[in-house]
Amino acid sequence: MKLVDKKELLQKYLHEKGLKSTVQRDDITDTFFKTNTHISLEELLKKVRRKNPKVGYATVYRTMKLLSECGIALERQFGDGQTRYEHIPDESHHDHCICVKCGKIVEFENQKIEHMQKEIAEKLSFTVTNHKLELYGFCSKCGS
Repeated sequence: MKLVDKKELLQKYLHEKGLKSTVQRDDITDTFFKTNTHISLEELLKKVRRKNPKVGYATVYRTMKLLSECGIALERQFGDGQTRYEHIPDESHHDHCICVKCGKIVEFENQKIEHMQKEIAEKLSFTVTNHKLELYGFCSKCGS
């Protein structure tokens, strides 16, 4: 989904909810879409405040909830007690390797895994609506 489409989807969602676009909400959204990582609320707040020092934590929290609710951001939990957000992938699905020592998150795609999951679901007469694969261990830097 292109950035323009994501912004249109958000505007439509805000309208349906009776909410308005605000400068702060726009600054948060713009900053989020410029990131290419799995970003926490604290990290996003820090980045947004460079542009608009008046933005507060609660506004970032509520805006990210809206982005998640309307389907243009994903909330992720990687076992460290902190919620992170990522963009909805443009076309393909990806999974994650998470280092339990330093917290590094690496995205990967593997069509064999995707095919196997689809095959298993079909065998079990199961309709998959969403899935995630997270591998926890140590990155090459942290070793073990």
